This record gives sequence, structure tokens and C-alpha cells, in this order.
Amino acid sequence: MSEIKVDTLTGKTSAGDITVTSEGGAATMQLQQGLAKNWSQFNGSGTVSIRASFNQSSLTDSGTGSYRVNYANNMSGTAFSTPSQATARDNGSTYGLTMNGDYYSPKTTGYSHFLFLGRSSLLGDSFADTADYDMATFGDLA
Repeated sequence: MSEIKVDTLTGKTSAGDITVTSEGGAATMQLQQGLAKNWSQFNGSGTVSIRASFNQSSLTDSGTGSYRVNYANNMSGTAFSTPSQATARDNGSTYGLTMNGDYYSPKTTGYSHFLFLGRSSLLGDSFADTADYDMATFGDLA
């Protein structure tokens, strides 16, 4: 078995252009395009706090089920994506939540504002503050 240890990968054509071949060998993708540029696991109930994160400077509680994830490093523009489903847990129960960008606030490069709408028999269809949230952002960093 071979092992490669490096601190930095640099593309041959351009520095940030690292191409990865698919498992079947028929397709390629840019490595940096498939990486999450932000992720967060946080407590949204009681004292709101970040438990673990990547590229997140802080978290703002904007009201019931409403949070602003502030990026440590900005996105390059507002054409970034966050999955429309997130996971939330509270008191040992798991809830499916719909995570929507806040359409009342314009999208910015420095943060994302989310509204979490509960989708379960316990929460009904209402905004919710629960003990555990997981979310991620994909796109290009500045």
C-alpha cells in the first residue's frame, strides 16, 4: 500500500484547479467544488452556542427558529448553496427540519440567515428552537 503525505496540493494548470477522477473513471470533478465551505453543529435551545464548526466566526439567535451563521472567511459572492434539509434533535428525538434562507434578508457574502421549520408530529409545522442543529454551506470562498 502506498502513502502520500503533503501539506499543500497545487493544480498543474492553475493553483486552485485540482481534478479528481470518479470511481468508475468516466467523469472528473474539481476537488474544491465538492468541499463544504462552512458547516456547523450548534445548540439552538436555551443558551445558543456553537458546539463544532468550520469557517464560522459566530452564531446569532434572531428569534424562534431563526439563526444567522457568520462566516470567518467570506464567500466570493451570493451564488452559494445550503441544503434545504437539516437535522435537529431535542430530548433524544430526531426531527426533520426544513432549512430555508430568510427571504426577508438579502443574501450576503459574510453570513447566511436561516429559518428552521419543524416537520414532525411533536413540532408540527412551526418554527422551532431545538437542542441540536446541523447545517452546511457549499460554494466558492473569496
